[in-house]
Amino acid sequence: MMPVPPDEAARLRELEDLQALDAPLEPDFQSIAELAASICRTPIALVTLVGKDWQHFRGRSGFDTPELERRIGFCPYVVSGGEPLEVPDALADPRFQDDPLVAGEPHLRYYAGVPLSGGRGHTLGTVCVLDYRPRRLAPEQHRTLGVLASHAAALLELHRHARQAGEVARRLQDVEELKQQFLRSVNHELRTPLTSIRSYLQLIQDGGLDEPTERNFLGVIERNSERLLSLLDELLLMASLNAHTAVFTPERANLSAVTREAVDISMAKAGRRDQALRMHAPAEVPVWADAGRLRHALVHLLDNAVKFTPAGGRIDVVVTPGPGPRVEIHDTGIGIGAEDLEHVFEDFYRAPEAESQAIGGTGVGLSIVNKIIQLHGGAIRMNSKPHEGTCVQISLPDPPRS
Repeated sequence: MMPVPPDEAARLRELEDLQALDAPLEPDFQSIAELAASICRTPIALVTLVGKDWQHFRGRSGFDTPELERRIGFCPYVVSGGEPLEVPDALADPRFQDDPLVAGEPHLRYYAGVPLSGGRGHTLGTVCVLDYRPRRLAPEQHRTLGVLASHAAALLELHRHARQAGEVARRLQDVEELKQQFLRSVNHELRTPLTSIRSYLQLIQDGGLDEPTERNFLGVIERNSERLLSLLDELLLMASLNAHTAVFTPERANLSAVTREAVDISMAKAGRRDQALRMHAPAEVPVWADAGRLRHALVHLLDNAVKFTPAGGRIDVVVTPGPGPRVEIHDTGIGIGAEDLEHVFEDFYRAPEAESQAIGGTGVGLSIVNKIIQLHGGAIRMNSKPHEGTCVQISLPDPPRS
């Protein structure tokens, strides 16, 4: 019967965290195996990691097989016992005399292995040497195997830290790219209305305008000022949601009524693009929500649907009662590719479709929506395919029973 250590589950978790089992041969571990074979004067030496069902050889000298079933050989006994193991003559040892490696090719007779222990104290594998004849190692050779096993364990940790450092570097690069994208977007979103305000103010200051023209210019200035204030409000809201300081006061509300308010706010924008915006909902759908926050999130979603749906398209809003009341927004827009769907709720993310078609925005809208829905204890999901439209589904909590 294959020996199994008492800490098997935790040991396997550590191996999984190290991501070491499926890695190819590496020069560092190969050098350890070759050094072990040279010092111990054996034809075979291995750096072995013992997984759930297989023994994986990360370094090997004199042995071509990259892995063996765990039920075969000597190393599982070292892993199970957590102690060095020396088998002077495998044919004389009842545990191994019928082992395929002993009774058949390559007819091994000698084994010496020491535990390769991970940073959490679990025996992950061995550094071992094998021979085709009975023998024993000298004490200094045993000590050298122990030192080599310690070096192999340190290498595993170094490789893990290197992978983590690489992942951190990749994430920092992603953050830098997002920051640059955000700066480009915000620069455009801020500069455009500011330039407009400055130009119209200059024209008014120059004088010579009739009253209707001046009123028209003041109207343009007012609209651009509102656009700037709206952008700043959104950035401040996202910051407060990230810092968990946003005011949130949930209470019993009517999801149909809140959704109707959001649809009414968006109706004019859809009308200007000749889009059909329709709502399908029962009169009363109880929900536990901060009505203002939820309406804000729904307006964002409808604004996105309007922006990304071509003129003459259709947007349908469906409210479904509980348990687990839901809102679904379907549009016939340009859609989103599968590779972008997993990123759409990230801060400052803008899909390539938005960039290529010069559709305005800063990339904070869907991030704010996601954070508001999470604040409610709800969930949001988006399904979309390019040129086939998008469906956003929001599920929210029921009101508590009184």
